[in-house]
Amino acid sequence: MAGVTSTWTEPANTPVALLLLGRGTDPASERGVDCPGELPAPSDPDLVARAEAAKAALGDRVFVLGHHYQRDEVIRFADVTGDSFKLAQQAAARPEAEFIVFCGVHFMAESADILTKPSQRVILPDLAAGCSMADMAVLGQVETAWEHFEDLGIAGDIVPVTYMNSSADIKGFVGRNNGVVCTSSNAKRALTWSFEQGSKVFFLPDQHLGRNTAVLEMGFDLDDCVLYDPHKPQGGLTAEQLRNARMILWRGHCSVHGRFTLDSVREVRERVPGVNVLVHPECRHDVVRAADHVGSTEYIIKALEAAEPGSAWAVGTELNLVRRLALAHPDKQIMFLDRTVCYCSTMNRIDLPHLVWALEELVAGRVPNVITVDEKTAHEARIALDQMLALP
Repeated sequence: MAGVTSTWTEPANTPVALLLLGRGTDPASERGVDCPGELPAPSDPDLVARAEAAKAALGDRVFVLGHHYQRDEVIRFADVTGDSFKLAQQAAARPEAEFIVFCGVHFMAESADILTKPSQRVILPDLAAGCSMADMAVLGQVETAWEHFEDLGIAGDIVPVTYMNSSADIKGFVGRNNGVVCTSSNAKRALTWSFEQGSKVFFLPDQHLGRNTAVLEMGFDLDDCVLYDPHKPQGGLTAEQLRNARMILWRGHCSVHGRFTLDSVREVRERVPGVNVLVHPECRHDVVRAADHVGSTEYIIKALEAAEPGSAWAVGTELNLVRRLALAHPDKQIMFLDRTVCYCSTMNRIDLPHLVWALEELVAGRVPNVITVDEKTAHEARIALDQMLALP
């Protein structure tokens, strides 16, 4: 907008934030820091030109997907931007694209591989781009929990539901046990359907989305929800607790959204009178209760697009997206809910050097970092995904 200056204020950096930005590495704790082959230097002044040239050379053979939480330097080369499931669907709608370069995280690339044709290959520019939430639900642990439910005689009453932010093998587990996948946009519909099939739901892997949906959107009590901790015997729950529960929540969470606290909400309200607090449902229950508006990433984007000029908004979601929205809407005061940096560390692993490396490898006839889901897992996961698409 001409003549309007953005009100965006950058949150303070911390040593950890600088590491997450790629300005340092920690080989002792990070997986896949180095790519096979020669990764371009971040200081290379020709990176943008190299990415443009490689993408042009590949033409329609390549389709680049960019998740909302990616850095701007990567988003500028995306053919489509969106959330994880939308991007996987977009990939499936491009059967002519031989290569799908997914600038997101591992479980998203898996979903794209499940939905695309066998002839298409899905590429993740950095294999370290995982998801801490998805990693919190390991198949062996989930199967152990299910066996415990069977021993108690309650498994027949339970419908498993997994958030899209889960690995392909967890989606496969849900599919073969007659459950459904959900997104943050359709979680209520998925739970409504599930409670028509059984009296209990086993919700994976994000406890906060499951609790917030059940309590705030469906009228459940907090006492209807129990938290299953895979690191404790029998999940840390008694047989009576499991028999009485309606929602059995897996102990998992988003490392980004879990950072926001009730103090963050109180502080911004004191600092900015009249501010609208807008958060993602992956945030903690007390934060969501204290917010003015709650919704998925797409909901957040649309809410800010429709907001009145001059209005003030404190947004509780990933920083790259909040910054992008603030710069896109300079007529509104859009700020980050927390006063310090909060990046998705694994999303930030995909930077311009990794994208350039992946594209130039394809130009050279080498296909790097292919993400492949085995046929059996893909079939079972597709059952759960199809059930989501069939939700009323």
